[in-house]
Parts: sequence; structure tokens; C-alpha cells
Amino acid sequence: MLARYACDPARSQGRRIGEPASPPRTEYERDRDRIVHSTAFRRLVYKTQVFVNHEGDLFRTRLTHSLEVAQLGRSVARALSLNEDLVEAIALAHDLGHTPFGHAGQDALHDCMGKHGGFEHNLQSLRVVDELEQRYPRFDGLNLCLETREGILKRCSVPVAAALEVAEPGGVARRFLGQQQPSLEAQLINLVDEVAYNVHDVDDGVRSGLLSLGQLEAVGLYVHHRDAALADHPQLADSPRRLLADALRRMLSAQVHDIIAATQRTLDQHGPADADAVRRLPPLVCFGPTMREQSTQLKRFLHSALYRHPQVMATTQRARDLVRVLFSAYAQAPVQMPPEQAAAFELRGHRVVADYVAGMTDRFAAREYERLTGQPAFARD
Repeated sequence: MLARYACDPARSQGRRIGEPASPPRTEYERDRDRIVHSTAFRRLVYKTQVFVNHEGDLFRTRLTHSLEVAQLGRSVARALSLNEDLVEAIALAHDLGHTPFGHAGQDALHDCMGKHGGFEHNLQSLRVVDELEQRYPRFDGLNLCLETREGILKRCSVPVAAALEVAEPGGVARRFLGQQQPSLEAQLINLVDEVAYNVHDVDDGVRSGLLSLGQLEAVGLYVHHRDAALADHPQLADSPRRLLADALRRMLSAQVHDIIAATQRTLDQHGPADADAVRRLPPLVCFGPTMREQSTQLKRFLHSALYRHPQVMATTQRARDLVRVLFSAYAQAPVQMPPEQAAAFELRGHRVVADYVAGMTDRFAAREYERLTGQPAFARD
């Protein structure tokens, strides 16, 4: 049973190109299935979360991260009687536009596209599902429902939103111009995405050796749940890896429970009559004040101790340089791209290069760099 303020697939604002229903699936189930079967989704398995693919097989990728976000999102959605299928579809698609090498690749591509409209991964994710996937005879993209697409486009500048509104009046960008909120399902994925990468980046950071358990003493959320794990299972003092795993599991659970409780309070306070009323209210999916403070502390710790670690920074800089070289090589000699992209360059220019580079996996980008330059992409031990 869906809550009155959940998105009902029977009342969806629909697809840009009308299609017959596909029973027994709902429209949001159909969106999820199209995302899972897309080429862009498969590529996520070899796209960086924090650690580049060649640095280890057990670090999280964009694919495993997306699956973890979907799992957390469904748990919260079920507790709040929101639409689980829509939550899952948004979660699985939210990173489809990410470049190889994570945010380093995005930053480099944005610089390269500075005179050509820039680059932003949320907008690129929308481009993937609206235009770049080519699987269906009647349309480009996946022709997803508006509710799924607005969850994918979680950020958008006003100028870009205005341009999107011209192309699609009353469409996915309207809320940015009217300063309205997306659905509760979209708000939910925006927050559990943060929960997932914060906790799991701690796990990968310790696994990599770049974070120590001693450093985590500065993180109040970790210390609280580490101590709780030791109180319940004293034998974990002799098993640091199990202790970390149990503390992180508790951290995830605590944040999920906090989101459920805090969001239910805001829903009770504002009492939206339906999904449309949600759009006219302030953001409703949230942490409580204490958990928000603890989450912010964790993010600050990760930024200073992991994301700014010299080893990560060195790899990040190398990745930026690599993406810039690829972009420049293709822009100067489009024939270096596959024939379809080379032909499209004559019509659409540098955006074709950005689309091509953004769609690469870490491994393919590294191989292309080596093919074009004759030099190794990354230093080999």
C-alpha cells in the first residue's frame, strides 16, 4: 500500500513518447528494467568510486555503489510507504553520467568543455537516458517516466533549466525554475546516496591502507557504534576487520532509522495531501539535527583524511591529465573516435567528444590513452 504522498505509477506524468502499457509491470518497474539492461549501466562496473580500477578488485565501483544505494533506498521507502520501484529506478540510474576516474574525470571534462557549455554529471546522466542510449526503434534514449528522470537530474543551474524547459515545456526542468521540490522518492535517493558513499568510503579507505582505525577515533559516529559493537561482542577486540565491519553496519542502520523517523515527523508536520503537494513544500526527507551534525563531521573527515590524501591526490591529478589528453586528441582528430562519433562531430562538435569520453570505463580510457600516446596511463609497480 502506498502512502497518499507517494508516487503512484498509475498517475505518472508519463513518457515523452507515448507507449502502450506493459503488464504486469508498472511504469516504474519498466523504467528500472530498461536501466538495468542499458549499456551505460553495465559500464558502471569499471568506473571509479574513489579508487581507480587498477588499484584493486575489491574496492567499490559506480555499479556496486548504485546497488547499495538502491538497497538502502528500498528499505527506507518500504518503511515510509513510498514507491520502492521508483526509488530503485532512480538509484540505479543516478550515476550513469559519471565519467571514468570519478570526480577527477568530471572536473577535467568540465574544464575541456568550458567554451562549449561545460559538463556536469547529473545532466549527463539525463542525456544518457534521454538521448545517448540507442536500443529502441522508435526513439533515442530509454524514454523513461518524468518522475524517474527528475530523480536523475537532482541538480541543475537556472540557465540550463531554462534551456531544457524550452525543449520540453513543463518537463523535467520545470521544478528548478519554479523553486519546487522533486518527489519524495527522488529526495530519498539524494540523501541515501550520501549515506552510502560516506560509510562505504570509510570501508574502502581502511582496506586500501590510506585510513587507519586510529584516525577514525576522530569520527564520533564511528566511535559510538564501534563501542556498541565491542559491548555486545567483546571478542571483536581481537578481530579488527570484523569490528570495523560491525561498526559500519551499525552506522548504516542508525542513519537509515534516523531518516525514517525524521522524515515521518516532517510528513506529519506538513501533511501533504498527495504527491503533487510535496512539490510545493520544503524538502521533507531528512536527518534529524543530531545525525545531520554527525554526518557532516564524517564527510569533513573523509575529505581531509582520504580524498585529500597524497596518494589519492596523485592518482586524481594523473586521471585529470589523462582525460584532458583524450579530449584534446579526439577534438583535434575526430577520426580517432569510432566512425559514428567522428561523423557526429561534424554536426554537433565538442559535445560529441564529451559524450564519448564520459561514456568510457576506467579501463577503456587507460587503453585509449596508451594507444594514442604510446605511454602508460598510470605508473606500474
